[in-house]
Amino acid sequence: MNLSENDLWLLSYYRSSEINGALFFGRVARTMRPSKLQAEVTHHFADEAQHARYWTECINDLDCDPIRLRGSYQDQYLQAAGMPANLMEIMAITQVFEKRVIGQYHQHLKAPGLHPRIRQTIERIMEDERWHIKYVRDALTEMEGRYGAAHVAETVERFSQADQEVYAKTLAEYGERVAFLRAEAEAR
Repeated sequence: MNLSENDLWLLSYYRSSEINGALFFGRVARTMRPSKLQAEVTHHFADEAQHARYWTECINDLDCDPIRLRGSYQDQYLQAAGMPANLMEIMAITQVFEKRVIGQYHQHLKAPGLHPRIRQTIERIMEDERWHIKYVRDALTEMEGRYGAAHVAETVERFSQADQEVYAKTLAEYGERVAFLRAEAEAR
Protein backbone atom coordinates (compact mmCIF):
# COMPACT_ATOMS: atom_id res chain seq x y z
CA MET A 1 0.00 0.00 0.00
CA ASN A 2 1.20 3.46 -0.80
CA LEU A 3 0.21 6.08 1.71
CA SER A 4 -1.65 9.16 0.61
CA GLU A 5 0.25 12.41 0.99
CA ASN A 6 -1.92 13.32 3.98
CA ASP A 7 -1.43 9.95 5.68
CA LEU A 8 2.32 10.09 5.16
CA TRP A 9 2.39 13.62 6.54
CA LEU A 10 0.36 12.63 9.62
CA LEU A 11 2.45 9.54 10.42
CA SER A 12 5.59 11.64 9.95
CA TYR A 13 4.09 14.26 12.28
CA TYR A 14 3.52 11.57 14.91
CA ARG A 15 7.10 10.41 14.42
CA SER A 16 8.48 13.93 14.74
CA SER A 17 6.47 14.52 17.92
CA GLU A 18 7.79 11.29 19.42
CA ILE A 19 11.38 12.31 18.60
CA ASN A 20 10.84 15.69 20.25
CA GLY A 21 9.24 13.99 23.25
CA ALA A 22 12.26 11.70 23.63
CA LEU A 23 14.67 14.61 23.49
CA PHE A 24 12.60 16.58 26.01
CA PHE A 25 12.32 13.73 28.53
CA GLY A 26 15.98 12.87 28.10
CA ARG A 27 16.88 16.43 29.11
CA VAL A 28 14.46 16.32 32.05
CA ALA A 29 15.78 12.95 33.27
CA ARG A 30 19.35 14.20 33.07
CA THR A 31 18.59 17.13 35.40
CA MET A 32 16.76 15.13 38.07
CA ARG A 33 18.20 13.61 41.21
CA PRO A 34 18.08 9.83 41.39
CA SER A 35 14.59 8.82 42.51
CA LYS A 36 11.62 6.71 41.50
CA LEU A 37 10.32 9.63 39.42
CA GLN A 38 13.68 10.05 37.68
CA ALA A 39 13.59 6.36 36.75
CA GLU A 40 10.04 6.79 35.41
CA VAL A 41 10.98 9.87 33.39
CA THR A 42 13.94 7.94 31.98
CA HIS A 43 11.57 5.10 31.07
CA HIS A 44 9.29 7.67 29.41
CA PHE A 45 12.28 9.01 27.44
CA ALA A 46 13.05 5.50 26.19
CA ASP A 47 9.38 4.87 25.29
CA GLU A 48 9.21 8.05 23.21
CA ALA A 49 12.36 7.06 21.30
CA GLN A 50 10.87 3.60 20.68
CA HIS A 51 7.63 5.17 19.45
CA ALA A 52 9.58 7.21 16.90
CA ARG A 53 11.22 3.98 15.76
CA TYR A 54 7.83 2.25 15.53
CA TRP A 55 6.51 5.06 13.31
CA THR A 56 9.62 4.94 11.15
CA GLU A 57 9.23 1.17 10.71
CA CYS A 58 5.50 1.52 9.99
CA ILE A 59 6.12 4.16 7.32
CA ASN A 60 8.93 2.09 5.80
CA ASP A 61 6.76 -1.05 5.84
CA LEU A 62 4.21 0.89 3.80
CA ASP A 63 6.90 1.58 1.17
CA CYS A 64 7.52 5.20 2.12
CA ASP A 65 10.14 7.27 3.87
CA PRO A 66 9.21 9.66 6.68
CA ILE A 67 8.87 13.30 5.76
CA ARG A 68 11.24 15.60 7.56
CA LEU A 69 9.13 18.11 9.47
CA ARG A 70 10.36 21.24 11.17
CA GLY A 71 7.84 21.71 13.94
CA SER A 72 5.98 19.50 16.35
CA TYR A 73 2.93 19.65 18.54
CA GLN A 74 5.14 20.18 21.61
CA ASP A 75 6.68 23.30 20.08
CA GLN A 76 3.24 24.84 19.83
CA TYR A 77 2.54 23.98 23.49
CA LEU A 78 5.54 25.96 24.64
CA GLN A 79 4.41 28.94 22.56
CA ALA A 80 0.89 28.81 24.01
CA ALA A 81 1.70 28.04 27.65
CA GLY A 82 5.32 29.02 28.11
CA MET A 83 8.23 26.94 29.31
CA PRO A 84 7.43 24.88 32.43
CA ALA A 85 9.09 26.49 35.45
CA ASN A 86 9.51 23.40 37.64
CA LEU A 87 9.05 19.64 37.73
CA MET A 88 5.41 19.92 38.78
CA GLU A 89 4.67 22.05 35.71
CA ILE A 90 6.53 19.55 33.54
CA MET A 91 4.36 16.77 34.92
CA ALA A 92 1.20 18.88 34.49
CA ILE A 93 1.89 19.67 30.83
CA THR A 94 2.88 16.05 30.28
CA GLN A 95 -0.42 14.82 31.74
CA VAL A 96 -2.43 17.09 29.47
CA PHE A 97 -0.34 16.26 26.42
CA GLU A 98 -0.43 12.49 26.99
CA LYS A 99 -4.22 12.59 27.34
CA ARG A 100 -4.42 14.48 24.05
CA VAL A 101 -2.13 11.96 22.35
CA ILE A 102 -4.12 8.95 23.49
CA GLY A 103 -7.36 10.68 22.49
CA GLN A 104 -5.96 11.46 19.06
CA TYR A 105 -4.78 7.88 18.61
CA HIS A 106 -8.23 6.60 19.66
CA GLN A 107 -9.78 8.86 17.04
CA HIS A 108 -7.28 7.70 14.41
CA LEU A 109 -8.26 4.08 15.13
CA LYS A 110 -11.82 4.99 14.07
CA ALA A 111 -10.70 6.31 10.68
CA PRO A 112 -12.39 4.40 7.85
CA GLY A 113 -10.11 2.11 5.90
CA LEU A 114 -7.28 2.27 8.41
CA HIS A 115 -4.41 0.10 7.26
CA PRO A 116 -3.74 -2.80 9.66
CA ARG A 117 -0.05 -1.82 9.96
CA ILE A 118 -1.01 1.66 11.15
CA ARG A 119 -3.55 0.18 13.57
CA GLN A 120 -0.89 -2.17 14.94
CA THR A 121 1.51 0.72 15.52
CA ILE A 122 -1.07 2.88 17.26
CA GLU A 123 -2.21 0.04 19.52
CA ARG A 124 1.37 -0.79 20.44
CA ILE A 125 2.13 2.81 21.34
CA MET A 126 -1.10 3.25 23.29
CA GLU A 127 -0.02 0.57 25.77
CA ASP A 128 2.87 2.85 26.80
CA GLU A 129 0.72 5.99 26.68
CA ARG A 130 -1.63 4.53 29.29
CA TRP A 131 1.31 3.98 31.62
CA HIS A 132 2.58 7.52 30.97
CA ILE A 133 -0.77 8.94 32.08
CA LYS A 134 -0.76 6.79 35.22
CA TYR A 135 2.77 7.52 36.42
CA VAL A 136 2.38 11.25 35.75
CA ARG A 137 -0.99 11.35 37.54
CA ASP A 138 0.60 9.58 40.52
CA ALA A 139 3.54 12.02 40.50
CA LEU A 140 1.19 15.01 40.46
CA THR A 141 -0.78 13.55 43.37
CA GLU A 142 2.45 13.18 45.36
CA MET A 143 3.42 16.76 44.50
CA GLU A 144 0.20 18.12 45.99
CA GLY A 145 1.87 17.96 49.41
CA ARG A 146 4.58 20.35 48.26
CA TYR A 147 2.65 22.64 45.90
CA GLY A 148 -0.89 22.31 47.21
CA ALA A 149 -3.71 20.45 45.49
CA ALA A 150 -5.32 23.67 44.29
CA HIS A 151 -2.11 24.94 42.69
CA VAL A 152 -1.52 21.60 40.94
CA ALA A 153 -5.13 21.61 39.66
CA GLU A 154 -4.80 25.23 38.47
CA THR A 155 -1.58 24.37 36.65
CA VAL A 156 -3.17 21.38 34.92
CA GLU A 157 -6.10 23.61 33.95
CA ARG A 158 -3.76 26.29 32.54
CA PHE A 159 -2.06 23.69 30.38
CA SER A 160 -5.43 22.21 29.41
CA GLN A 161 -6.49 25.61 28.09
CA ALA A 162 -3.22 25.87 26.15
CA ASP A 163 -3.86 22.38 24.78
CA GLN A 164 -7.28 23.40 23.49
CA GLU A 165 -5.75 26.46 21.83
CA VAL A 166 -2.98 24.42 20.20
CA TYR A 167 -5.40 21.71 19.08
CA ALA A 168 -7.76 24.23 17.49
CA LYS A 169 -4.80 25.86 15.74
CA THR A 170 -3.56 22.47 14.52
CA LEU A 171 -6.98 21.63 13.09
CA ALA A 172 -7.12 25.01 11.33
CA GLU A 173 -3.53 24.96 10.10
CA TYR A 174 -3.40 21.42 8.80
CA GLY A 175 -6.98 21.17 7.55
CA GLU A 176 -7.50 18.06 5.46
CA ARG A 177 -4.42 16.36 6.87
CA VAL A 178 -6.19 15.97 10.19
CA ALA A 179 -9.82 16.08 9.00
CA PHE A 180 -10.74 12.84 10.79
CA LEU A 181 -9.88 14.54 14.10
CA ARG A 182 -12.53 17.22 13.59
CA ALA A 183 -15.28 14.89 14.77
CA GLU A 184 -13.62 14.67 18.18
CA ALA A 185 -13.17 18.44 18.43
CA GLU A 186 -16.75 19.13 17.37
CA ALA A 187 -18.10 16.63 19.90
CA ARG A 188 -16.54 18.55 22.81
